[in-house]
Amino acid sequence: MQLTRSYRKVRLRPSLTPMIDVVFLLLVFFMLAAQYSREATIAVRATPHTISDAPYVGPPRLVDVTAEGVLLNGVNMPLAEITAQLPTLMETPTDTILVRASGEVSVQMLVDLLDHLTAAGLPNTALVEAQE
Repeated sequence: MQLTRSYRKVRLRPSLTPMIDVVFLLLVFFMLAAQYSREATIAVRATPHTISDAPYVGPPRLVDVTAEGVLLNGVNMPLAEITAQLPTLMETPTDTILVRASGEVSVQMLVDLLDHLTAAGLPNTALVEAQE
């Protein structure tokens, strides 16, 4: 006598619960890791010719940023004095200030200068390329 067993094929379905748990954990992680602050921007024009087609008028207003310091029309002076001198060189408050950075200046130094000028009420700046 031969005994046969009948085997039922039980089809096991994979559980989606662990995968859903992982997805929710990743979602929570990325939500907590994300920055919700708004980035500050500084408006800068590439050249003064993009501001208007009118020629440059008035006294020179060239601010040089070097590794040694900040110069206004070639004269080295503190940044606070530069922001005090610039309005006397401007015919209107909307006149353009030319900013030139030398090659060894970090981007952070340039951004700090532009931020300081904007905070002093002098937002119209144009970057010019330094000739090497």
